[in-house]
Formats: sequence, structure tokens, C-alpha cells
Amino acid sequence: MIKKHQPKILVVDDQPINIKLLQRKLERQGMEVYVACNGRECLSTVAETKPDLILLDIMMPEMDGIETCQRLKSNPETETIPIIFITAKASKEGKLEGLDAGAVDYITKPIDLDETLARVRTQLRLQEMFRENLQLQIRLGDARKAAAVGAITQGIAHNLNNLLGVVVGYLDLIKNGHDSPDMVKHSVGLMDNAINRMVNIIRQLGTIANNERLELTALPVSDLIDSSIERFRSEYDVPAIVTIESSLDSDTNISANAETFEIILGKLLINAWESYNKDTPDDSRSIHLKASINRERGPAMLQLEVTDHGTGIAPEVSDTLFEPFITTKTSVGRGMGLTIARHTLRNLEGELHLKEKPEGGVTATIKHPL
Repeated sequence: MIKKHQPKILVVDDQPINIKLLQRKLERQGMEVYVACNGRECLSTVAETKPDLILLDIMMPEMDGIETCQRLKSNPETETIPIIFITAKASKEGKLEGLDAGAVDYITKPIDLDETLARVRTQLRLQEMFRENLQLQIRLGDARKAAAVGAITQGIAHNLNNLLGVVVGYLDLIKNGHDSPDMVKHSVGLMDNAINRMVNIIRQLGTIANNERLELTALPVSDLIDSSIERFRSEYDVPAIVTIESSLDSDTNISANAETFEIILGKLLINAWESYNKDTPDDSRSIHLKASINRERGPAMLQLEVTDHGTGIAPEVSDTLFEPFITTKTSVGRGMGLTIARHTLRNLEGELHLKEKPEGGVTATIKHPL
């Protein structure tokens, strides 16, 4: 049998009679009651007992209720404890002062015990709803993670089956007598490409499955950008020309993992390259990379914007572009790049988003902590 939570209430008042009356009323309702006679005692008792709610008198010696409330609200460990002020101040100004200090409710003296009990119960119910909502959010987050893993698993199975089909199909061609040297060479090349794609999918799955923090090192941004572009050209075997616009100082560093940085930027560069129609000449596939520091919200971030003038994002995938294996490309085994890139950046407390340009093309923006 699950034991019901017994609410813990702290009553703080310099008048013993008020403490006694409130303590008796609350204990009869099954609540655990602690008492303090002034603000300093209140702070020490809160640290020891972690109450669910505090009934706090305003007019007290040594430390009044306003200062006590402000101290509690400035402490991350106690800021969420609801405080109900009890005071003889019945004026609007007095109530506003208490509410501004962080109280959730206000009771005036002489104390009406039934009204006080009703207000205490209301705040306890709100606290319970808050805890349930928090647990629900945690469970929802777990469910979303499970759904994401399910989607990834399903996508992997689908893509590996397709790629295995390519390998098996060309093996059958060779076994069935289509064994001219050129045919065999062509078939082996296609099978090798399919196998490499299967290996790449499995590696990408490992990136998502392994949530350990990456080893980060202070690295010059300009060197990282140059090495990423060179790796992109070499790995994808494309003669891409990438124009760079930078407002960074030459000695700007970021704390990054070089391998991960190059892979993420490389994925955005190949997406930009492949956004153009197949018949677009190589020297007409413009890719522009802009580097800057973003200080708009929160800590400063390195911001990289990769812009192309390609065909843009197809309407049928615009809402699901970051889901696993969603792609506008026709080749088998694609579609994990953006999923991996965003997942990795978010683990680093960064971000990745895409935006279509009115004149055509897409800008992919990376935000990476410095």
C-alpha cells in the first residue's frame, strides 16, 4: 500500500497563541507542523525540514517576514516553497508589498482558522499539480525519446534492406552470367558504394546511441572552417567553391571536437551542393559561408550560416526535415545527416535550423558554444 504524502507546514509567528492555534488546526488535518518565532529561526528550520508550505508573519523581531521571504526566494533550493503571509496589515499597499516579495497569498489578522486551512489546502493542491506536471513532462520526454529511437530503428531497417537489396541484386547479375569485365567492375563498384553507405548508417546510429560528452579542445575557428571545407571536398569528391565571409577576429577560438565539427559542417555543405539541379554546372553551384558571434540571447555563440541558391525545401518534407531518414534526395541510404547534426549540437547546448530564402535557396544556421 502506497503511503500518502503528509504535508509539512512551517508556521512562523512571534505570538505563541497564534502558533498554538494554527498548529492544532493543521495537525488535526493530518499535517506535520513545524514552528519558528522569527525570521532567523525560519531560515534554519527551512534548511532542516524542507517544508511544503510556510505560513509567515510579517511583523517580527530580528528579521521581519518581508526580508525572510526575499531570502527564501533568492535561494534556488527554497525559491519554489509557497509562502502565505499572515499580518495585521490590511491595506492594499501592505498586501502588494508582500506579494511583490514573493508570497503566493495573504491572510489578515485576526486569523480565521477555517479560511487559513482552505488557503493552505489550495496551495498544497497547486504544489501537487506542479509535481504531477513535472513528472508528466519527464515521462513525456522519455516517450518522445523512445519514439525517436523507434523511428530511427525503423528507418535503419528500411534503408539497410534497400542497400542489401542493391548488393544482392548485383551479385545475382554476376552469378547469372553477366560476367563481362566491365559489367563486373561496374557491379562491384555499386556494391562497394552500398556497403560503405551501410557502414556509414551504423556509425551514425552509434553517434545517437552514445550520449557521452565529447572531448572538447580550444581550437581556432578559422582553422576548423578551412579543414571542414577541405574534408567536405575530399570526402564527397566535389570541386565546390565555398566563399567565406567572417566578422571574427583571426585568433577567435571555440571549445570544440574537431572531428564532430568537421562532420556537421560537411553535412551542411554537401546538402547545399546537392540542393542544385543535377544539370547545374559545378561553377554555378554557389555556396556561401558566413561566420560571426551571436550574442542575442544567453551566452555568446559561434554562428555559421551556410547559404545556397538551390531548389529549396520540398513542401512535403518541410515539417519533418529533422526526422531520421527524411530526405529530398533520391539516392538510397541518405537521410540521417540533419538528424545527427542537430542531435550532436543539442548535446553541446548548440542548435541547428534551416530557413528558406524568399529569392530561392536555403540558409542552414549552426550555433555552437564558444
